[in-house]
Amino acid sequence: MGAARHIELMPELGPRAEVWPVPFATGIPRLRALQGKSVVVLASGDPFWFGAGSVFARAFDPLEWRCLPAPSTFTRAASKLGWPLETTGCFGLHAKPLEQIVPCLAPNAKLIVLLRDGAAVQSLADVLTNAGFGSSTLSVMEALGGPRERIRVAQADDLPFPDISHPVCVGIAVAGDGAVVTLASGRADAFFDNDGQITKRPIRALALSALAPRPGEHLWDVGAGSGSIGLEWMLTDPSLRATAFETRADRSDRVRANAARWGLNLKVVQGHVPETLTDGSTPDAVFVGGGASDVLFEWLWDKLAPGTRLVAHAVTLESEALFARWHAEKGGQLLRIALSEAAPLGPRRGWSAAYPVIQWSVSI
Repeated sequence: MGAARHIELMPELGPRAEVWPVPFATGIPRLRALQGKSVVVLASGDPFWFGAGSVFARAFDPLEWRCLPAPSTFTRAASKLGWPLETTGCFGLHAKPLEQIVPCLAPNAKLIVLLRDGAAVQSLADVLTNAGFGSSTLSVMEALGGPRERIRVAQADDLPFPDISHPVCVGIAVAGDGAVVTLASGRADAFFDNDGQITKRPIRALALSALAPRPGEHLWDVGAGSGSIGLEWMLTDPSLRATAFETRADRSDRVRANAARWGLNLKVVQGHVPETLTDGSTPDAVFVGGGASDVLFEWLWDKLAPGTRLVAHAVTLESEALFARWHAEKGGQLLRIALSEAAPLGPRRGWSAAYPVIQWSVSI
């Protein structure tokens, strides 16, 4: 069993060969029906690097299969380009948003991207151009290691190839003057479309520090606003997940749009809390950016596992009093964050103070 392009390379197999169906998952029941027989599944390169290997490993007992890997497409591409893989960003975007590369775009960066088909190469070039990196050099590599191998080079904003064939990958030597997403928490507010309801950059950096993301964890962002906290959490590491809870429909749509800009799979739940918090997920950390109340905190302490980290922000006197009471009972750390920014004051400059933010961080 294998993709049509693999089967075509071995015509001598005749009727013994079977084309793997589309969508991919539908082939698993067919393969399971052949249990007890000697079956070979053909896949490209290293099946356990953005390949089909993990799907088979989940579906079958370890004693039922054996993997014979070949050099991956990434390895073949790097050997053509002369790029060290340990410093090259590698992406398998066959069925994922191409925008996932945007946070990695910076002048002189090197990326290798696997794509679903030839048409996706133009879509990738459009993503680069729209992000301000249209002068990036694209090495379009088709059927690496096979008889149809072909490599062509062009600039992202001037891609002249209408006949790109699958399988295809693209090496990107990034160039341009687009906005670069920094690695540190507290990305610029301009990266997040908002209606003014946003945790501002310095406060956001302090919130992420208090939330202390760890690999594989899941965040609940309650009162998401623009979604900046949940999105920054996910940008920290690809293994991190987040769910945003937002009351207003327009803000929920804005959170989804902000997530799409980064190609991030941020789950958005619209409605009032705590009713909507019963969505089936379990958080390792919770950020409350709006809607703090006795009812919410009582629900969190009653429903969530001990050790869940909670960080809550507020600016009103009423919320400050609420935090003070809960801090006295549950402990944790209570901070008052007061920031001022230089601003014109007549012919001179003075300090323009923002509303103080109260931050309560605690383990449930």
